[in-house]
Amino acid sequence: MSEQVPVLRIGQVLLVSIQTDLDDQAVMLLQDDLAAAVVESGAHGVVIDITAVEIVDSFVGRMLSTIASISSLLDAQTVVVGMRPAVAITLVELGLSLGGVRTALTLDKGLQVLERARRNVEATVWDDSGNESAVNVAADL
Repeated sequence: MSEQVPVLRIGQVLLVSIQTDLDDQAVMLLQDDLAAAVVESGAHGVVIDITAVEIVDSFVGRMLSTIASISSLLDAQTVVVGMRPAVAITLVELGLSLGGVRTALTLDKGLQVLERARRNVEATVWDDSGNESAVNVAADL
């Protein structure tokens, strides 16, 4: 039986701290729980702390990327924090770049990444001629 990973809310950020190596079923459950929590809470950021994770296989690596993509579609940015060197090496050896997944060495740095992203939201605007352009706008905090 798989263990459920708790999803904690800290302000507008959801924190997932993975404390054990996860089997495939637990990863799928986490994906579903996290997507539901993003929608329910309206969070703008997700931090996945993998400091305690010693082994990542190709399935778990792909699922981290999938979780980040799902969160992005639900208007929340994801940062994976606490990756051990051995985990990073394994992901590279497996050919998994985790494209689109932001990483940070520590939880504090991950929260800073999300805060900077929140402050520098890129918005698309149209001028009177219907031409599209991207501008940076300050987000309401």
